[in-house]
Amino acid sequence: RLPPGYKVVLLKNEFGDVKVDSELARASNIQVTEMLNGCMCCVLVGQMKNALLEIRDTQNPDRIIIETSGSAFPAPIAWQIRELATENFTLDAIITVIDCVNFTGYEDTSYTAKMQAKYTDVILLNKHELVTDRQLDTVLDHVYHLNEDTPKLKCEGTSGVSPDLVFGLDTKLFSLSPSSSSESQSEWDGRMDRDHHYQEVDLITVTDPAVEGCEDDKCGHVLGHDHGHGHEHGEGGKEVLRREDLDKFLGSLSKDEVYRVKGLVRLREGESAGGDLFVLNWAFGRYTLTPVDSEGRNDVRVRVTVMGQGLRMYLEKVRVGFAVGKVNISFTPAGPRRS
Repeated sequence: RLPPGYKVVLLKNEFGDVKVDSELARASNIQVTEMLNGCMCCVLVGQMKNALLEIRDTQNPDRIIIETSGSAFPAPIAWQIRELATENFTLDAIITVIDCVNFTGYEDTSYTAKMQAKYTDVILLNKHELVTDRQLDTVLDHVYHLNEDTPKLKCEGTSGVSPDLVFGLDTKLFSLSPSSSSESQSEWDGRMDRDHHYQEVDLITVTDPAVEGCEDDKCGHVLGHDHGHGHEHGEGGKEVLRREDLDKFLGSLSKDEVYRVKGLVRLREGESAGGDLFVLNWAFGRYTLTPVDSEGRNDVRVRVTVMGQGLRMYLEKVRVGFAVGKVNISFTPAGPRRS
């Protein structure tokens, strides 16, 4: 819905180490730069400025859209952009997207979800068409309790909203001016926990490479089989996942405890031996599989990050679901990060 010739770059911040959005954006007109393995409001503070300057110098876009992780506080990010005013950067707007299917209840467990809903210029109501009128009223009651005055707009399915509604707002939130009515940096520093994202989210990381040296992109096996294309792999391996098995596994996950499953996974259909590479994006019980070019990527069988709460009890289930060995899965619990 952007004007012809209008160049936009998305700076995306997410947990895990898989550049999911870059893979998805290959077929679009939006360029994506991703900052992984940390939250740009605290752990990656400073790196965001460098990323913005690099995007400006190498891609010269008309606009940069920053998509933070779900655990990011808005204030520190806004101040970093304000501090780049001398480099010709302007903070235009802070926009919050509400998932109408899953917001009710989630904001009770996520302090940053409340902050994101409270400190924003526009609230976009996403997936409102997937809930009943009564459920939408409940969501709106929660949102209005957090933020009564900010405009709230319904997204038009996958088309979102018109850029005219969210561009050119010239936000006054988190001004660096001492005379501004916005809360000061010192006030936020005193109340913000730098390890907030560790406290809210458990992480399970699954990394299972395919066979080193296998040149067959359609190879249906990773290890341990003579599969008829002229060579064998070592003992102990597993076949590429069947799509129907993955569907069954994902359908068994609780959306109350598992928030996201994202990454790359190689899948085969039915009893076929071959496997194709997909971007898996699962969120609160719904998922998409987007095929990606696997040329030069046959070293990937599974590379996935799982995010949620109480995930320790899901370790074995995730391991079996993705058919990986115990050495291919790790767990990072929520809670204050220890030095």
